[in-house]
Amino acid sequence: MERFLGLDVGTKTIGVAVSDPLGITAQPVTTVIRKSNKEDFQAIKDFIDEYNIKTVIVGMPYNMNGTIGPSGEMAKKFGEKLKNKYGINIIYIDERNTTKMAEQVLISGKVRRENRKTHIDKIAAVFILETYLNMI
Repeated sequence: MERFLGLDVGTKTIGVAVSDPLGITAQPVTTVIRKSNKEDFQAIKDFIDEYNIKTVIVGMPYNMNGTIGPSGEMAKKFGEKLKNKYGINIIYIDERNTTKMAEQVLISGKVRRENRKTHIDKIAAVFILETYLNMI
């Protein structure tokens, strides 16, 4: 069985989650603070190597009407660059509402408002990865 990496790609941060070795559950890993393309891609490459990842699941932020807006274009460009640079499979998953769902989890867990920002992207990445894992 292979492990999968889930990414919630934003303009300022990238939420990262990884599946267990059996591909059943997803766990949050970290939130990468974006610095430069070179550093961002190297950070993701480090996770690919550490967890022996062959497939990366990238959240695709479709508009509510199903079209791809600027955020979606950015996520797709990031995924394509990962694919070309490291020769890995990229699968795009609809991530609409994952940030809202992540915020609800943090609120129900009584995480203080000022601390939610540090966790929300990696929790959204967990939802993105779980969506994929539930499909396979």
